[in-house]
Formats: sequence, C-alpha cells, structure tokens
Amino acid sequence: MTSAHSLLQILQLKQITDCQFEGVSKTVGSPIVFGGQVLAQALHAAYQTIHTNRLAHSLHAYFLEAGQLDVPIRYEVTSMRNGGSFSVKRVTATQNKKTIFILSASFHIPEHGYTHQIPSKPDIKQPEDLLSWTDILNNYGSVLPAKTKAFLEIPRPIEFKPTHVPNPLNRKDLPPYADVWFKLKGPVAHMELELKQQILTYISDYNILSVAIHPHASEAHWGNLQTASLDHSMWFFRDFDLNDWLLFSIESPSSGNARGFARGHIYTRQGVLVASVAQEGLMRPIKQA
Repeated sequence: MTSAHSLLQILQLKQITDCQFEGVSKTVGSPIVFGGQVLAQALHAAYQTIHTNRLAHSLHAYFLEAGQLDVPIRYEVTSMRNGGSFSVKRVTATQNKKTIFILSASFHIPEHGYTHQIPSKPDIKQPEDLLSWTDILNNYGSVLPAKTKAFLEIPRPIEFKPTHVPNPLNRKDLPPYADVWFKLKGPVAHMELELKQQILTYISDYNILSVAIHPHASEAHWGNLQTASLDHSMWFFRDFDLNDWLLFSIESPSSGNARGFARGHIYTRQGVLVASVAQEGLMRPIKQA
C-alpha cells in the first residue's frame, strides 16, 4: 500500500449477510495481520449495521490470536443495544472458525453539550521542520541497522514524522513519551466522518507501543522482545481534516509483568483534540539460548 486510495481499498469489506462481512489483509512488514487493520475493518463492519445518523464515539477491543495474512477475516456484528441516543455493536472476527479478535463500539446521535479539551504541547516542532520515515531511509539507509532499514522500506499509505529520532547505533534509555506527526500520502478526497474515523483507527496502532520500550532502550529493542497488541481502546471527539498533518502525542505511564501500557492524544495542527487512544501490549524479553 502506497497511498490513501490503497488504504481505503483494504477497509472495504465484502458483505455476506446483513450482519456478516469479509475482509482481506495486506502486510505492513510483519508476518501476521496488522492490528490497526483489524480494528479499522471491524469498525467498518459495525458502521454497516448503523442505519441512523449516529457516529462512533468509543471502541474497545481485544486481540485474541494472531491473524493469518493469506486467510480472509470474517466479521460478524451483533447489536447489543439500540436506544434513543446510543447504539452498541459487538464485532467478532474469525479465521478458520477460530475467534481472533473482539470489538465493542458505541455510536451516538449528534447532541449539543458543554465542551472543553486539554491543550496540545506548546512549541512542538512543525512537520515541515522534521524528517519523515522516508527521509530517514533515503538519507541514512546505508548506516541503519538491517532490521530498521527493512522496516522503513515497507511501502505504507501514511507518512510519519517523529519530533525526535533516537540514534539506533547509540542505545540509551529514553523518556517514556513521543510526538509523531502523520499524514496520508497522496490527495485525499472529501469523505464522511465515519470513514475518517476508520482511517484514524488504522493509524492509531502505529507508534504507540514503542513508547513503552523507550525507558528500557539501552537493553530492549524490537529484535529481542516478543511484542503484540493485547487490547486497544479509542475515543472520538471531533471532526478533522485528513489533508493536513495530525499530531499523535503518546506517553507510557507504566510497564511490568512483560506488558507495556501506553496512551495518547491525537491533535490537529491547530491544537484541536480529535481522539484519544490507550493500548496495552506484550513486551516479553526473548531468552537467549
């Protein structure tokens, strides 16, 4: 995948029945299905059963088994509640009749109410002043560790620009936070908020768990850890423009028991808070033989 168009194609599902859908997978460099893809496809399936003017405001998911890239994923949607203002859907994802993922999502009619938000960090470097993953590969590919270079070489529909790029050759512990700008590659046509939420859900699984590794970076890295997303939650607050850069500000309050916890907020360039994310992931040290 190299553009917004290719990402949108992955989000589209084949309808089997009124409440059953089927999706295919594309690798992001891992031998298993990317968690963000399953999250976004499950949210898409849930939206196909919403027939009123309701928008997702939260989702909560558990990753139960690793997904196989070459096997279609079947999504079954169950309506848990259809009230006057809220609808709650449960989505179960299966492969070969084995449940690999479950999601609950809640949808709400637009209503007026009190509004506030926490501000974004002051004096954040703007994306125009930063190197993207593509720039890092082009400028420093010859000196990057092989696994880092291979990861950056994977074609992606999103461009990422971290405000700080650690030197992979100088391993040292880092603070448990990160700020990463991101933007879809290629032009983005007008789309409804429900589709933008699905794209944002896909992107939200990038970068977040890495922050839990930062405080242990002198010893721990992707090559000597077994990592996997365990659960993922997301809350949607406001509309946003996918034609401009968005900022993912992430922190990791805790790690322990071979698990890392991270949470983050997604802002527009103007500092408008559009969504928040929380995830716990496996961080199991690989024992050396």
